Amino acid sequence: MEKTGPTHRILILKFALCLCIISAAQSLADNPPSSLLERCLEGPMAEVREIIFAARQPGAGGHWYENFGYYAQDSSKKVFRARGQLCSLNIRTGKLRVLLDDREGSVRDPQVHYNGDRILFSYRKAGSDYFNLYEINADGSNLTQITEGPYDDIEPTYLSDSSIMFCSSRCRRWVNCWYSQVAVLYRCDRDGANIAPISANIEHDNTPWPLPDGRVLYQRWEYVDRSRVEFQHLWTCNPDGTGQMVFYGNMHPGTLMIDAKPIPGSDNKVVAIFSPGHGKAEHAGEVTILTPKSGPDDLASARKITKDPEYRDPWAFSENCFIVAKGPALLLMNARGQTEEIYRLTQNLIEEGVQVHEPRPLTKRQREPQIPPRLTAQAGAGNLVLQNVYTGRRMQGVEKGEITDLLVLETLPKPVNFTGKMPPVSFGGTFTLVRILGTIPVEPDGSAYMELPANRPLFFVALDEKGNSVKRMHSFLTVMSGETTSCIGCHEQRTKAPANLGAKAIAALKRPPSRLSPIPGIHEVFDYPRDIQPILDRHCIKCHDYKNRAGRVVLTGDRGPIYSHSYYTLTVRNQQVIVGRDRVKTNLPPRTVGTSASLLMKKIDGTHHEVTLSSDEQNMIRYWIEAGAPYPGTYAALGTGMIGGFPKSQLDTADRAWPQSKAAAEAITRRCLACHDKSLPVPRYISDNLDLILSNPSFDDIRCKMSRHIMFNLTNPENSLILLAPLAKESGGYALCRPREGDDSEPFTVFADKSDPDYRKILDLCAAGTEHLEKIKRFDMPGFKPNPQYVREMKRFGIITGDDAPIDTYKTDRDYWKSLWPQPAK
Repeated sequence: MEKTGPTHRILILKFALCLCIISAAQSLADNPPSSLLERCLEGPMAEVREIIFAARQPGAGGHWYENFGYYAQDSSKKVFRARGQLCSLNIRTGKLRVLLDDREGSVRDPQVHYNGDRILFSYRKAGSDYFNLYEINADGSNLTQITEGPYDDIEPTYLSDSSIMFCSSRCRRWVNCWYSQVAVLYRCDRDGANIAPISANIEHDNTPWPLPDGRVLYQRWEYVDRSRVEFQHLWTCNPDGTGQMVFYGNMHPGTLMIDAKPIPGSDNKVVAIFSPGHGKAEHAGEVTILTPKSGPDDLASARKITKDPEYRDPWAFSENCFIVAKGPALLLMNARGQTEEIYRLTQNLIEEGVQVHEPRPLTKRQREPQIPPRLTAQAGAGNLVLQNVYTGRRMQGVEKGEITDLLVLETLPKPVNFTGKMPPVSFGGTFTLVRILGTIPVEPDGSAYMELPANRPLFFVALDEKGNSVKRMHSFLTVMSGETTSCIGCHEQRTKAPANLGAKAIAALKRPPSRLSPIPGIHEVFDYPRDIQPILDRHCIKCHDYKNRAGRVVLTGDRGPIYSHSYYTLTVRNQQVIVGRDRVKTNLPPRTVGTSASLLMKKIDGTHHEVTLSSDEQNMIRYWIEAGAPYPGTYAALGTGMIGGFPKSQLDTADRAWPQSKAAAEAITRRCLACHDKSLPVPRYISDNLDLILSNPSFDDIRCKMSRHIMFNLTNPENSLILLAPLAKESGGYALCRPREGDDSEPFTVFADKSDPDYRKILDLCAAGTEHLEKIKRFDMPGFKPNPQYVREMKRFGIITGDDAPIDTYKTDRDYWKSLWPQPAK
């Protein structure tokens, strides 16, 4: 027999492969593959007949949280929209039942009861501006209102004890970096009685849902000393609000994690939406499966099964079967991200911008185990045990015994807000005011045991024996009334168990819990013009006024367009005063932020030209820095007393239309821009933010030297740097103008004397700014009145009564914050 060569064998293999393909094709023709829906109905959805979902027009804003309430500047501009429906789809027949249809109202967040016979949802009726909680039978009968009042109650979920957890604007606060309202976690009885907050967050909580062990999983947005747009992650708490703990992601910026729910039959896995960056509107993002076994910081524990960031509201039937919403359609999805559309809205609804939301199966489900309540309503406080402050990540270089106290601070909610930026609360720093509550002693072994006020957003700064910061918390914690909770250390690894001390007890537990020790001689909430400027006036301006300007530094309290000149000078470079700022970082190394890092502290310790401050004065500056170095001490300053801002549309830019502005801008353009081009610009009018330099690599240096905040003096117009810098020394100026780099010509002056017509035009602009500021008033000026929106909200909250009485804004703020504190039961 002739041997078979390689070519012959290849031909035989090809022929065999062709036979296999033909056989497989014939098999597929005789037995076509089942669809994803068919496979799911035969498997994990075998008991499912109907899917409940909401349909509505999305909210008016672009953020994930912009879908209820009204905007701060104009309460007639609503965030919500309409065309609401509550629907039930029979996935076996395709028949649709509309349980509730309200063309001018809106429906959202349905949740099916454990018995599968009724539906809890949030509903804004036509003619109402508010979402309240409702319940309806699965057949569409017996619509019952559960909550009421001029607040928005959204995202409800049944709990196993028959109570309800939801998010609500009853917290009476506004987004710290936007102009819409906040909702945080609340709880009530099934009939709407006994409504109570279980979160102290000053930003949004979202989408609570019970886990199989009885805890509640939810999204929490917060930023203490870190970026306002990067930290929106998953947390858990017990149904009564105790045991608040990160579930996943708090150390990793850049993703909104929301709409998380457990996956049945899995090893404690959850499915969630991971929405990119600061989050897309209506919670849109990538469907993600999260395995929490490796702890909250393991990036590999999250697996995205879709790349398209437009999916919403996933519900898991199993690890390989999900239902999701996308635009006007409901889809089934498997663990590989493959989808099959099972329903699409009618064309007329699509043309009206209606989308589908929140699909859930209309089936019975098992109740979670009940976690016994840990609250004691009469207490008004809770206890916290810290095992060892030296245990944790990024504690390198901190020696045992170095930390002597914990500074306890409270971040304070805003009653209204008008911008996505910091002004006027700070320049590039904090968005919120902070209250200094006091200190707690740390034992030599690093332990602390403390009593803290209940349900308040608290954070810590670890202090050394001089009272300077060693480490900051970059997050907040809450203890509930009567709760005793604990932490192992300072940013400890969450997968690490507490140390076994054997017979050696934690030193702090050998005594009763420490109560907060107030710090004498300081205000709880700092106000720079009231608290810090007088210290500079006593000790600094003899060298750092406009006449002497030692080191080219001015520390007078003269007002600029938004801040005083000294405040701007101390905070602009983030060197003299180093605070958390808006950083996309968290858990910073020891002594890199706060008083230990701030150069200003070295200038007040007696070594700077024999400047000697009293201990009370040093403490005033020290704790002002630890409080985030705010400028005003009242939120009544928001949206007032400012000329120009960012973004421009939200603050006063009327100066651009002044005739003085046009004349001065023409003079500056003609006399200055030959040198001060795009690489080194100067402001041409008071609200000029020098937007051209945002992409310049020398931006930080330029904004310090040339910013409108230091160039225009609205207290003493002739002391405006934009006049003094180009004015000859013989005429009282600084003569700072120099040739451009590479130019060998001699230094020169632009204005030889104050009679120069262009000098007079610029001076007229500065004087017009002074006159305008006298009209609009800043918070530290006599005759200041808060804006109507602040008054409107304080009246709505019941803090201000009457119409014409003068308003003490500092007291009004204090009364507002106090009204939010839980009151011990009597």
